Parts: sequence; structure tokens; C-alpha cells
Amino acid sequence: MESQIQCIAVLANIDQRLDELLEDYGDLPDQINKIEFKVNEKKVLVEETQAILDEIKKFVKQAKVTLVDLKEKEERLAEQQFKVRNNKEFDAITNEIEHLKSEHEKLSDRLRTEGVKQENLMNILEGQMKDMEDVQKELDDKYDEAKKLSGDQNEELTYLQNKRLEVIDMIKTTFVKDYERIRSMHRDAAVIIKKNSCSGCFSAIPAQIIVEVRNNPNHTYYCENCGRLLLPDDILVGEIF
Repeated sequence: MESQIQCIAVLANIDQRLDELLEDYGDLPDQINKIEFKVNEKKVLVEETQAILDEIKKFVKQAKVTLVDLKEKEERLAEQQFKVRNNKEFDAITNEIEHLKSEHEKLSDRLRTEGVKQENLMNILEGQMKDMEDVQKELDDKYDEAKKLSGDQNEELTYLQNKRLEVIDMIKTTFVKDYERIRSMHRDAAVIIKKNSCSGCFSAIPAQIIVEVRNNPNHTYYCENCGRLLLPDDILVGEIF
């Protein structure tokens, strides 16, 4: 599997070519970029909510098992009360039963609370997914508009747009979000370090950062001056086309 930086470099290369194809389309490329950014924002929200829901579902499943265990222990102890030999044993069992009842009540209360939270989150998730689908539909419409304008370039444009989606799926959502945010300010969101400098704004890059960029292909580093995402100078992306 390609590294995250390799995939980002491929994405940047695709976007550069898409920009060239779409440069005669007025502000359509900017509209597409902004909507792509919105899609990824919506996607992050959906993933975050889904992650919380998954944790709640995990807790609910385990809590129900625990409640059954507590009840069974309580019933077994209740039966033992009739077989005790003295008051000391009776009191000990009674205390243990009370403790089990207390734990059962606490867990039941939390289970009810988490159940309400789960229901609320499911409603929120439903709304978030609807928002994401609406924005994705808006993006698809813009893609269709671009295809109609592309004329003889339609085949390459379609290929690149599909390839872009494939590459994005290989990149962490948070990295894509950062990339799209930077791209809303700089068309060349990811740039190669050349002659120890950012090739976007030409500011010097500290030697330590250059070393880290080269040696940590699954981590992202940014130019301290312009905020662009930095790529190592030995990265290759030509083979994707």
C-alpha cells in the first residue's frame, strides 16, 4: 500500500492536471474545490458521530450481559440465605445482595442514559448523512457540468475525477480535510521541497523538518510560512497516469 504522502502527491498531481483542463471554465473549478471541501467536512462529522455510536453500542451490549450476570448472582445469593447457619452468614449475604442491587441500579441508570444518547445520536447521524448526500449530489452535478464543458477533454477529465476519488479513499480523512483547506487558499496545496525551500513560497525549510519529511511518509508536515503541505524531493508520481 502506498504511503500517505505518496497518495497526497498523486492527488496533488491529479488536481494540477484537472486545473489545467478546467482553467477555461470560469469559477467552476473553484466551486468544485469548495464543494469537495464541504463533502469532506460532512464526511468527518459522520465518521465522528458513527465512532461515538459504535462505542455506545459496544457498552450497551456489554451492559446487558452484565445486568443479567448481576441478577443471576443476586438470585443465587437469595437462595443461600435460606441455608445459612447463623446471623453472621445471613448478614454477609444480605450485604452482598444489597451491593449487587446497587450495582444493578447504577448500571441500569447509565444504560437508560446511554440509550437516550444513542437515540439522539442516531437522529443526528441521519441528518448528517442526509447533509453529506445533498452536498455530494451538488458535487456530482458540478462534475457533470464540467464534463459537458470539457468537449474533447471529456474522457481524460472523467478518468482524472474517478482516479481522484480512488486516491482520496486511500488517504486519512483528516489529511484530506487539511489538503482541501489549504487548496482553498493555494491551488498547489502540496509542494515539493526544492533546494531546501518550499517550492510554493520559496521560504527556507529547517534541515530537521526536511529529514522528517523524507523519513516519515505517513505523517504530514507543513511550510511554516505559507501553510502548504510539504513533499520530499525524491517523490515520484508520474506512473499514476
